[in-house]
Amino acid sequence: MTAGITSSALPATQKLASSWIDGAPVSTSGSLHRVINPATGATVAEMALATPADVDAAVASARAALRGWASATPAERSAVLARLAELAEANAELFIAEEVSQTGKPVRLATEFDVPGSIDNIAFFAGAARRLEGKATAEYSGDHTSSIRREAVGVVATITPWNYPLQMAVWKVIPALAAGCSVVIKPAELTPLTTLTLARIAKEAGLPDGVLNVLTGAGHDVGTALAGHRDVDVVTFTGSTAVGRKVMAAAAVHGHRTQLELGGKAPFVVFDDADLDAAIQGAVAGSLINSGQDCTAATRAIVARDLYDDFVAGVGEVMSKMVVGDPEDPDTDLGPLISAAHRAKVADMVQRAPGQGGRVVTGGVAPDLPGAFYRPTLVADVDENSEIYRDEVFGPVLTVRSFTDDDDALRQANDTEYGLAASAWTRDVYRAQRASREISAGCVWINDHIPIISEMPHGGVGASGFGKDMSDYSFEEYLTIKHVMSDITGAPEKDWHRTIFAKR
Repeated sequence: MTAGITSSALPATQKLASSWIDGAPVSTSGSLHRVINPATGATVAEMALATPADVDAAVASARAALRGWASATPAERSAVLARLAELAEANAELFIAEEVSQTGKPVRLATEFDVPGSIDNIAFFAGAARRLEGKATAEYSGDHTSSIRREAVGVVATITPWNYPLQMAVWKVIPALAAGCSVVIKPAELTPLTTLTLARIAKEAGLPDGVLNVLTGAGHDVGTALAGHRDVDVVTFTGSTAVGRKVMAAAAVHGHRTQLELGGKAPFVVFDDADLDAAIQGAVAGSLINSGQDCTAATRAIVARDLYDDFVAGVGEVMSKMVVGDPEDPDTDLGPLISAAHRAKVADMVQRAPGQGGRVVTGGVAPDLPGAFYRPTLVADVDENSEIYRDEVFGPVLTVRSFTDDDDALRQANDTEYGLAASAWTRDVYRAQRASREISAGCVWINDHIPIISEMPHGGVGASGFGKDMSDYSFEEYLTIKHVMSDITGAPEKDWHRTIFAKR
């Protein structure tokens, strides 16, 4: 189904400063850049992009602000983040409008998922800032008291993607701030608006100038300069595996710690005892969220042979009824892809699929709409070595294969270089437990696919990266552990000195 697009909801073009440095908007000297609404092709904002010289200024600002913020008490940092959560709630409508206009995602998704989830994550870390854990202080050697200090690792450089601009900024920035780090973030130049707004309201919340800096610039110059800057301490990145490897290489020049959340090719395993209707609904929702532009999206349905035909028919029927169109309309299910170029990439992969053994059941075409729209697409009978089955499509496309037995199902689930997320659908608790043990992924859902929660970590293995976002586990990316060992004997001659001195 297709919903027409009206122009009345489109925002007027804004003239914006591309960067936020040392607590103020900064108009940079780079080339003119337009933020485009992918649903209409209209210009939402214009700005001059940041340059590598702006990277130096932003990192210097973060370095100067680090000591004061890192030495603030956990309660003081918590109070700022709690106030930021309140202000984010008060500015929810602005965040929703900016997110919809710059990404084209349906307003219902932004309203019920992106923005409230981001606010909840800020609130979670406001509390987590006061819960730093470590091994108990004790006399482990008998002659010394040992204690653990958990200290801010320093200046964090982070690069975020265009698919969930606000959420990804929050996932990277907020735990770093809670830990006492200062941050320089480069959002994707396609979608910088909500990150700039986050920085502005963080200042209103009481965040000291320089603790959070934003640079809207191109990845090939600003991103590279930031990842390889000698005066940062940690580099975090969310995006494609190919770019993530380049980021890690740039960071390695100076030995910087890295955290990478990269691509995915999530298996969706449907065993023969699964609730078929639940699996069909879950497959459509899990594969089409955010128009499939989600690294955890269900992309490889692996279905028991006895259920295969009914599963394919059911998914095809539900997909064909999805409403594609105006993101401002609350009845719209699917918005556009991020750009015409990205849609062309997705379409080309689908068009090549029949030549590699796949069968397009539904979709596979663009609707008659302005903007970068593409219909929900189901490709059945895919070959295990085909491009569309093995490579990340990052669009509203689900592939389906069958399996013969449980061993074959789990083998197929793990037959990928990625390991970000997966799901298993079964009524058998032992099957579910086996799947959760044996599928190699950072998250395995049982009888669901996609939900996340602030208290639990998100991150992958293999080509999907390493390290965690969200939850207390993410603190490990932004804190360094220091062991303090204090002599309690007062003796000038220690027992261990005998290993050094031959005679006393």
